Amino acid sequence: MSKITVLPSNETIEYQHGKSLLDILCDKGLLSESPCGGKGICGKCKIVVEGDLPEVTQTETSVLSSREQKEGYRLACIVYPEGDIKVKLENKHTTHRILTGGYMPDFELNPFIRKVPFTLESPKIGEHISYEEIFLKNTGALEIEYNALKVLPTEQGEYTLVLAGNKIIHIEAGDTSNKRYGIAIDIGTTTVVASLIDMNTGEELASESSINTQKQYGLDVITRITYVLENPLEGLKNLQNNIVHCLNKMVELLCVKTHIDKKNIYEAAVAANNTMLHLLLGVQPDSIGCSPFAPVFNGAKYIKASLAGLELPEYAMLYCLPSVSSYIGSDIVAGAYVSQIYKKQGNVLFIDIGTNGEILFSSNGKIVSCSCAAGPALEGMNISSGMRAADGAIEEISLKQGKSDIKVIGNKEPEGICGSGIMAALRELIQEGFIRKDGAIYKEKDLNEKQLPMLWQEGKNKGIILYEKNENKIIITQKDIRQVQLAKGAILSGFYALLDNMGVSMEGLDEILIAGQFGSHLTADSLIGSGILPLGTENKISYIGNTSKAGAQVALLSAEARLEMEKLASYIDYIELSAMEDYEKLFIKCLEFPEKKGE
Repeated sequence: MSKITVLPSNETIEYQHGKSLLDILCDKGLLSESPCGGKGICGKCKIVVEGDLPEVTQTETSVLSSREQKEGYRLACIVYPEGDIKVKLENKHTTHRILTGGYMPDFELNPFIRKVPFTLESPKIGEHISYEEIFLKNTGALEIEYNALKVLPTEQGEYTLVLAGNKIIHIEAGDTSNKRYGIAIDIGTTTVVASLIDMNTGEELASESSINTQKQYGLDVITRITYVLENPLEGLKNLQNNIVHCLNKMVELLCVKTHIDKKNIYEAAVAANNTMLHLLLGVQPDSIGCSPFAPVFNGAKYIKASLAGLELPEYAMLYCLPSVSSYIGSDIVAGAYVSQIYKKQGNVLFIDIGTNGEILFSSNGKIVSCSCAAGPALEGMNISSGMRAADGAIEEISLKQGKSDIKVIGNKEPEGICGSGIMAALRELIQEGFIRKDGAIYKEKDLNEKQLPMLWQEGKNKGIILYEKNENKIIITQKDIRQVQLAKGAILSGFYALLDNMGVSMEGLDEILIAGQFGSHLTADSLIGSGILPLGTENKISYIGNTSKAGAQVALLSAEARLEMEKLASYIDYIELSAMEDYEKLFIKCLEFPEKKGE
């Protein structure tokens, strides 16, 4: 068996031949960035490696620069090591900016999980009654869960019954009614948020956030579904174990933070897109990724948390909020409920901008929805200098007469550019006359003397230098612009398609609600300036935060709200954009960038 020495820690791991370096390191939790799912396209898994290695492939030479090749960089997904090697891992981007809060509507505090103090008295001789009947008769419960039945007390005394609806799921000695906690979870394709909630008061006691560690199998749902298809023996298991491990770690941290005993956590509520829900529950997601794009399930699910692998007490329950379709998941149903869009008068647009762009349009309460493949570009992935919203990421930029003024997360030397920075850069490049309406960078002859120093060209590759200091260059390339242009076209065409379906013009909009992790960091200037939203909508925009987690929190705290969400999911109509007449023409039109101001 061969060995890999990991620098600078000098940790040694053994491996068997036949696996890619990416898979070997991912299995050990040492490498987790592979946006393209190991296809050798994105270049994000590049790593310095030396030792007994196969020859550099043509795929690698097309992705790695000549400098990177000289320095020993290889693509981990392409390299299949054959002997002892050394790899150098750089600990980058460990502090990420993740949105945990969202708007909360008014609702009645009435959790599905109840605690009922109870004084048990032994039956009298001749009553011919069981202890089960005593508990049911005196508490109004309809059923006792099997595991609770096995430990049903028969000694007189004070007890507390834990009920999920009308079922007794657990019995505790003494009066423990003041200890009732739950976990509200938002599983996004990119990020995960979990909050510990006091179900007696509705208070959020603590929150934890993390990058979704499934990213090592791809940054978007289609890539992860493809991974499952291509790895039938272990693909689904790997992805489920991955997210469950992430959640279990977050729950442990929440308990440490708050000094809450895990035994007093009785329920977890999860909002997520439909693919993430399938993966969490270990349900095959294959059908989501191919025609007719029908998921295995859409409805809400209520199961023992342990069945999904969550390390909560054996009596703890897991509630998964309902979805609408394969690509309008429970995170969007949560957003629809939290924003109360279905109760609003007038014309309201709701958009959760992320790896997928999910859109709702409500016209006096009637709701239609669609999903557009925004892709990971808007979040900084599949971009040459892209990175997540972490320390060192350019998040805002201003260009004036060939000079750039940048704002960097953490106020440190820039290492790359995140999604909000990319959108700001596009806004500025359009306004300063670097990009044509069709998205092409202007030729050298069309730029002025102050703009020319920012123009970058290497072979056939062209771009604009946003930051340069010594060897450090942050560049937005023509390919990057095309990636964002496709995402922008998908989102804007989705807006117009829904409005057209309901017979409403963009001018007829009363309000635009921006939800989600990425959307919260996009300014109105960037949304309008990049062309994601048309001119004239800037004063109609409101930001409502992480409505997915907020919806999961409400589901923990209100049985009535939970039922209303389930009804709401069945009420939302879904429109398949690709099946709409003349959609391709609309999409192509929406690819155009805005004109430079004054033109």
